[in-house]
Amino acid sequence: MDAGKLGETIKGLKFSADGLIPAVCVDHETKQVLMVAYMNAESLADTVKTGKTHFWSRSRQKYWMKGESSGHTQEVKAIYTDCDKDTLVIEVVQHGAACHLGYYSCFSNKLNDQGQWDTIAEKLFDPDEVYKKK
Repeated sequence: MDAGKLGETIKGLKFSADGLIPAVCVDHETKQVLMVAYMNAESLADTVKTGKTHFWSRSRQKYWMKGESSGHTQEVKAIYTDCDKDTLVIEVVQHGAACHLGYYSCFSNKLNDQGQWDTIAEKLFDPDEVYKKK
């Protein structure tokens, strides 16, 4: 895609006051929600240019590429916006796990009839091993 045209397309989105837009990443085949993160204009442009997801971490105040620490990258297949142009949905092929806790999806907890959260998935990796936590 032409860089100038991409820039104009990105400018047409409605970023929040802090320059961010939510990005819902879903599995390209199953449409399972994998994670929700935030993008700024730079991370969205890099996502389009590289075909790998890039985000802005609100908690760490840091630009990052999905999988830069774990190796569990996301290959972008399609990017959608809603009618208000204030949210993105990104279809990806997930290589490894999307969740930093080791689950395929960050949405691995389901509210049960007793009002408690049940973990409904198995871990694909041990985060202490992958991220070398002490």
